Amino acid sequence: MKTAFISSEVVPYAKTGGLADVSGSLPIALSELGVDVKVFMPKYYSVDEFKYNLYYDDYIGEMKIRTGGHPHSAWVYKGHLPNSNVELYTIHNPHFFHRHKIYTNDWDEDERFIFFQKAVIETIQRLNWTPDLFHINDWQTSLIPLFIKDNYSWDKLFNRASTLLTIHNVGYQGVFGMDAAIKAEISKELISLGGPAEQNGAVNFLKTGILYSEIINTVSETYAKELLSPEYGAGMEGILALRKDDLYGIVNGVDYTVWNPETDKHIPYHYSIDDLSGKEKNKKFLMEHMQLNYEEDVPLIGIVSRLVRQKGFDIFAEALPHLINSNCKWVVLGSGENVYEELFEQYARTFPDKFSVYLGYNNELAHLIEAGADIFLMPSRYEPCGLNQIYSLKYGTVPVVRKTGGLADTVHDWNELNSLGMDIGNGFSFSEYSAWALAHSVNRAINDYHNKPIWKKIQRNGMIKDYSWKTSAIKYLELYNKSITKRN
Repeated sequence: MKTAFISSEVVPYAKTGGLADVSGSLPIALSELGVDVKVFMPKYYSVDEFKYNLYYDDYIGEMKIRTGGHPHSAWVYKGHLPNSNVELYTIHNPHFFHRHKIYTNDWDEDERFIFFQKAVIETIQRLNWTPDLFHINDWQTSLIPLFIKDNYSWDKLFNRASTLLTIHNVGYQGVFGMDAAIKAEISKELISLGGPAEQNGAVNFLKTGILYSEIINTVSETYAKELLSPEYGAGMEGILALRKDDLYGIVNGVDYTVWNPETDKHIPYHYSIDDLSGKEKNKKFLMEHMQLNYEEDVPLIGIVSRLVRQKGFDIFAEALPHLINSNCKWVVLGSGENVYEELFEQYARTFPDKFSVYLGYNNELAHLIEAGADIFLMPSRYEPCGLNQIYSLKYGTVPVVRKTGGLADTVHDWNELNSLGMDIGNGFSFSEYSAWALAHSVNRAINDYHNKPIWKKIQRNGMIKDYSWKTSAIKYLELYNKSITKRN
């Protein structure tokens, strides 16, 4: 099977969120299953060809890519994803991609990614490589299924190519003025009122991808169901309802070569499911590093997150006056909205032995918190997949989460399942989006922390779970086959 995997960001070359992690790992896992995968992304200013061993592909040469009737030059720099045989093709055009950041509010944001998508298609034409499937991701690539079925339908190379669209966050849809249709050279009937590319008087890239792709998936089973509701659908719920029989959910995998307490290069003490002694040593090290007095019998609760409302920090802020009096200590890492940054700094000053905060990004500290904390809190308003709760499971750091999206699919409440006679719970969760529900679940976790036999069972239940990319890749391969069958 030949697959063109197309993404606006790929680790380690460019990253703003989980999309990059997926795009840097899933193609490698698919390749190990025998899929012939080629990855395509823009060559941003940050993508250094010398650092990443990329070379100019003179076989393809300079291409003239037309947007809005005007030609723009494109060049291709080729390489491989790290430690793999997966080919990477980066589309180079300084005018469009040498900006101050990956995504901008510039007037030509639509044209940047129209250009990218057309350049990918024309690169594949010059390679004379016939993909069985285009795996596209989010709005930045969502015009591709329309392009290959309309603008480039003259090329028999794409006659049998199918498309799988992965929605990583439906809140970002690529909504632009009607002149985007001129730039993309989309025919007028497609942007007429109610047309497949039109939404509320604008051109909607994501809607176009949803309607023109054979299969749609998102990054957890629960999020796939949530997308059909007005609360989570962000205005796309009606369009997705039309395609609900073709809508699936697959939880993102994680890279256990990076996130594994047995081998993690960022933590001072390694440990395993059979010997957790190193975890307590990491806790002591972390607390001393964050200037908290170490107390073996007092649970340490960790947070690593963007400090924004979407991540549940409005209800966490409301619950803090109660939680700060609970028998626990806190360590927070992240940055975000000023109201939360200032609040957490205030708590750190007022309660210096109970609350410590690091504002900013620190990868080493993120690993150390996963290894050293006893409990990990993720109270998200919505969470398409989430990765930190999966890291926490692997590290024996018991997650407390709101039951939404990928959090609901990966964290199973110990008390809830135990009341049904099942001892398979691996964390604690709450459904109601409120400060009371959050605080109640945190206190349930604190209470069970002091029952060491139960706590060790909860930890083990999480650590034995396998959320590697190999598991997710097998499920993606099944969707690839569904997409190809549907196209044929």
